[in-house]
Amino acid sequence: MPLTRDFKDTIRARTERDVAFREALLEEGVECLLAGDVETGKSVLRDYINATIGFSELGRLADKSPKSLMRMLGPQGNPQARNLFEIIGCLQEREGMHLKVQAVR
Repeated sequence: MPLTRDFKDTIRARTERDVAFREALLEEGVECLLAGDVETGKSVLRDYINATIGFSELGRLADKSPKSLMRMLGPQGNPQARNLFEIIGCLQEREGMHLKVQAVR
């Protein structure tokens, strides 16, 4: 389901003014991927990228075509682990944060 313009604008505005929200959005996307919810993880990462760095800038940082990145994270996309972790690495570096995995019972 395509996002409405209002939703995209709302997310972008919130990420611009709220660093904690922006970081939580990236963290949520990665947590979904680690939990095996790949579709939600890709969707959240797409929202994060669209609201922050944009696919053009991410493509420059990752040395990949922006269209290829959009396809990878699209509903039918099936990115290789190497590409997915490279994307996450670029996003972390750009955000100035480092996510780490912690085991919880």
